[in-house]
Amino acid sequence: MTRAATLAEIAQEAGVSAPTVSKVLNGRADVAPATRERVEELLHRHGYRRRGNRQANPLLELVFHELESAWAVEVIRGVENVVREEGLSIVLSESAERNGPGQSWVDGVLARRPTGVVLVLSDLDRALREQLSRREIPFVVMDPAGDPGQEVPAVGTTNWDGGLAATRHLLDLGHRRIGLIAGPARMMCSRARADGYRAALDIAGIPYDPRLVREGDFHHEAGHRLGRELLAMPDRPTAVFAGNDLQALGLYEAARELGLRVPEDLSVVGFDDLPLARWVGPPLTTVRQPLTEMAEVATRLVIDLARGTRPGTRRVDLATSLVERSSTAPPRGGAPAPASEG
Repeated sequence: MTRAATLAEIAQEAGVSAPTVSKVLNGRADVAPATRERVEELLHRHGYRRRGNRQANPLLELVFHELESAWAVEVIRGVENVVREEGLSIVLSESAERNGPGQSWVDGVLARRPTGVVLVLSDLDRALREQLSRREIPFVVMDPAGDPGQEVPAVGTTNWDGGLAATRHLLDLGHRRIGLIAGPARMMCSRARADGYRAALDIAGIPYDPRLVREGDFHHEAGHRLGRELLAMPDRPTAVFAGNDLQALGLYEAARELGLRVPEDLSVVGFDDLPLARWVGPPLTTVRQPLTEMAEVATRLVIDLARGTRPGTRRVDLATSLVERSSTAPPRGGAPAPASEG
């Protein structure tokens, strides 16, 4: 059996001191990036693991891509439901990077040594995943932005089914010109919802019209701006599927500004079923993704991993469901009138 390299041997091979290797192991920030990368590569190559596991702290690290919407509140509620039972506390952070946290965040995690990490709408590149794995800090990705790979535990929802159900609902009401305000194309959930939209049109024999499709960013402002573009078309859509509830509410605002009524002149379907979807006027027809339950599942999964329990599956997708309210109705007879500023 091959003898594992010692810390001193790794330091010698890297051309650094043993204390520098120790700093990398402990997530200290005062190490040059090039040095850290060289040491991490050698630690990985030699399969080095610290002798004697350090006790994890009673913390659950919850990382968001961004923290500025009611969407995040539903996720936090689900995590809190579980950590309260387990006697853990939440460390909440927002990744500064576009798609996921970077090295500075990992340095902090290694220093805090939490029980586990739940990343929401984030990607974690391989080098950072390996650092967490070597320190035996388990992690789970909830609603991953990209494909996390088969080896990464992940919890999501049936986004494709949700996009199909939203569009099929509008088709069943008689709409044929159905717009789409999607989310960012780089996000897997957004692409799946858009694919469901396109599949529903295809099944119904309705040609896909790219002029009716816009790419948003899941924010209210995008729904407003792109909604105005769609509704100002001479042959505007009679219905729009918005990729999430916040964009749907932006679309509401655009319709009001152009003198259009929901649902008499325009049917709208959202996605998420945030509490505010029930409070707006008219209440929003939307696809419910069980955000709180998804967060609970992700949290229980990472705690099980921390206890050494092997999950039956590393990928869990909870079901979506269409919630019909008052923002959708059959189209008015005849071709839709062009929107006007009046």
